[in-house]
Amino acid sequence: MTPSSCHGESTYRSATIGSPVVAFIGAPNVGKSTLYNLLTGSRRQTGNWPGTTVEIGRGTWRTRHGRELDAIDFPGTYSLDPQSPDEALTRELVIDCTPDDRPDLVVVVADATNLARSGYLIAQLREVPLRLVVVLTMLDVAATRGLTIDAKRLADGFGCEVVAVDPRMIRPRKQGASTPHDELEHAIERALALPPLSPRNSGCGVEDEGDEFALVDDRFAWVDAAITPALHQAATMRRSATEAADRVLLHPIFGPLIFFGVMWLVFQITTTVAAPIQGWLDALISGPITVGAESLFGALRLDGTILADLVINGVIAGVGMVLTFVPLMAIMFVLLSLLEDSGYLARAAVVVDRAMAAIGLPGRAFLPLIVGFGCNVPAITATRVLGSARERIMTCLLIPFTSCSARLTVYVMVASTFFPANAGTVVFVVYLVSIALVIGVGLLLRSTLWRKVGREPLLIDLPTFHVPQPRLIVSATWMRLRGFLQTAGTIILLTVVAVWALQSTPAPGQQGSFGQVAVTDSVYAATAGVVAPALAPAGLDDWHTAGALMTGFVAKETVVSSWAQTYSLDDPSALSSEEQGHSPLGLALRETFTESSGGHPIAAAWALLIFLLAYTPCVSTLAVQVREMGWRWTGFGVALQVGIAWLLATGVFQLLRLWW
Repeated sequence: MTPSSCHGESTYRSATIGSPVVAFIGAPNVGKSTLYNLLTGSRRQTGNWPGTTVEIGRGTWRTRHGRELDAIDFPGTYSLDPQSPDEALTRELVIDCTPDDRPDLVVVVADATNLARSGYLIAQLREVPLRLVVVLTMLDVAATRGLTIDAKRLADGFGCEVVAVDPRMIRPRKQGASTPHDELEHAIERALALPPLSPRNSGCGVEDEGDEFALVDDRFAWVDAAITPALHQAATMRRSATEAADRVLLHPIFGPLIFFGVMWLVFQITTTVAAPIQGWLDALISGPITVGAESLFGALRLDGTILADLVINGVIAGVGMVLTFVPLMAIMFVLLSLLEDSGYLARAAVVVDRAMAAIGLPGRAFLPLIVGFGCNVPAITATRVLGSARERIMTCLLIPFTSCSARLTVYVMVASTFFPANAGTVVFVVYLVSIALVIGVGLLLRSTLWRKVGREPLLIDLPTFHVPQPRLIVSATWMRLRGFLQTAGTIILLTVVAVWALQSTPAPGQQGSFGQVAVTDSVYAATAGVVAPALAPAGLDDWHTAGALMTGFVAKETVVSSWAQTYSLDDPSALSSEEQGHSPLGLALRETFTESSGGHPIAAAWALLIFLLAYTPCVSTLAVQVREMGWRWTGFGVALQVGIAWLLATGVFQLLRLWW
């Protein structure tokens, strides 16, 4: 490849310049990105449903013999006839480039349980002069279905190297031991040592539609001729456990009930198990760590200084409070990874897809939406799997209403404070409201802006149920948890410092100097006080709450840190003896909500939960929305989210205050 390659050498290159470029291509859900991660040591997002990988990933693959390969993980594609932007990207960067700009070698990852599906892609690649290696995955699943594959015969049929590798079962290799890595590396070395394969004669260059159909028929015939001699099917097969389970899990009645039951169990386990760990960390941060910091500044004769105030009341109080939610996030990520790796989340997509018909979105739109419950940012990027610009914009507008994991920290804080005995159920209800919001706003958009948006059926490969691999669960959990910690270390820290600065600055007309002012007399309180009256109809007319929601525009985790900072500066001496042992922050919140709601704190708590769910997720989400659909639609989305959040929160409070 030349430096001017369409792969963007100067931007994306990871390996040493001059290293062979190896492209990983395959249909979604065949283990392509998992194999790429194992070979390069990357932590690329992988999933058990199509559409997860929507951007190019690039990393260095160092072989056992010390050779560097520039590995590229391309978006999943079923063929080189693009139906969406990500599939078009794969064709552009592999086929439509000049011969000098094409990858030095293409690795096609194929599912052994459905060779015909991957075979069509291989047939198209064989029509171009490329070096090609086919990697077979999921051979263990094929064996359970009575399928055996002769790799040598398959290689003869495809006219290229064929290697059997199961990336899920690969373990770190021991010194001197032969592993599936070695077989793949040997195949890569042999292929790179030879010139590109001669294109097969398939009638390329057809001009009319009739010839195009003939070309497709020719490809399928070639695939069948290549696969049939290499594939052996057992004469008799029992119905698999997966097929038996799917009769229940995909049932139109029992399927949704099981889905909601599983989700309720996830949130119940998360809140129940995490609560005591959070309490211990909270006591550690507010006790020994804070006291230790105060003692250290005292020993350095810096107590009472601006630096001491920033560290103790800013960083420790703010970031420390958010870090107490790390066990909560870790447990949630483990449970979701278990559901994902076992194969259940793909079934959930099928179950919930029936509701997608009501809002007129194509079935594939469910994939970005379900990613949004983890994080809205990659979910919006994942809309590239949709073929129509209108479908992508509509889905981008709906994704912020999916409740991302960042909001979970605030939900648990509020639910544990106001509903301590039923926190898990309350959080589960909030997620049900999130699903209802997606459907409701989708109906609104469909009936106003997009009355003619068509609907495509959901085409998804349901993976065989299997026991999740602990190594992959740990890897996926750490990858997601690391993202949360990186946020806590960057955006949250910056926001904490900004909030501290505003709280340390006296408002116009107030006495005091920087760092020597009561928080109630600060610029932060004055600014939040201007916003607070707008929240009065929702029972949230208080500057503490308004200020926390303002910082929530940056990142939802900062809502908790802002509360922690604000109340840590207030005088806690008013707490009665009966309240000892309860969270000081929780007690302060209950007192604030009781006052701002006129004696209806439970109704105000529900209003806050709904507002948190519906209004703009974070600045990162806004940035990626601007990139995907422009400033105009992003601005419209923000106005829609804030407007719906205010209307729903007001309605919920006004209704519930009649009972609570």
